[in-house]
Amino acid sequence: MERPTIIEVARRGAGLTQAELARRGGTTQSAVSMYERRRKVPMLDVAERLMQAAGADLGMVTTVVWEVDFLPGLKAFWYPDRLWRVEVPGCFDTVRMPDLVGHTEQGEWDLRDRTDRRGLYENLLVEGDQHMIMRWVDGALLVVAWSELVLPEKIRAAWEPAVAAASAGRGHGVFDA
Repeated sequence: MERPTIIEVARRGAGLTQAELARRGGTTQSAVSMYERRRKVPMLDVAERLMQAAGADLGMVTTVVWEVDFLPGLKAFWYPDRLWRVEVPGCFDTVRMPDLVGHTEQGEWDLRDRTDRRGLYENLLVEGDQHMIMRWVDGALLVVAWSELVLPEKIRAAWEPAVAAASAGRGHGVFDA
C-alpha cells in the first residue's frame, strides 16, 4: 500500500471529501483524485491552495547542521551553522530542569521572563545537547539577548557566525515571514 500524499493527509485531517476540497480549492474532484493517486503532480501553487483549503500549509523547516567542540577538560558543547525559530507558544514555555551551569537543583525557567530566558539560554548553550537547544532556544530571541549572555569565550566564538548572520538578515530564512 502506498503512503498517502500530503494533500490526502490534509484533506482527511480536515474531514473533507475530495469534492469538498476541490470546491474550496478551486479545482475539480477528479484532479484531487489524480493528485491523491499520484497519477498527476500538482503545480506548487495548486498544492499550496489545496493545502490551505484543508486548513494546512506547506511549511518549510530550517535544516540546521550541528558541530561539536570541546572546552578545556574535554567538556563537549554544540553549535549550529544557522539559527531557527521555535514556534509560539514553545518559545515561551516554562522549562523545568536543573541549573547545569550553577550546579543547583531542579528549577523553573519561565521563557516569558527575559532574565529566566537568558539564564536558560546560557545553560543550554554551555551544557545542553543540540536537541535541547533546538527545543527551547529561539533564534530571534537569542539575537536579542546575545550581548547579555555570559558564555565561555570559545562557545561565544563558535556561535557568533550564526548569530551575526541572523542579525544581519543573512539567517537563511530564519526571520522570513
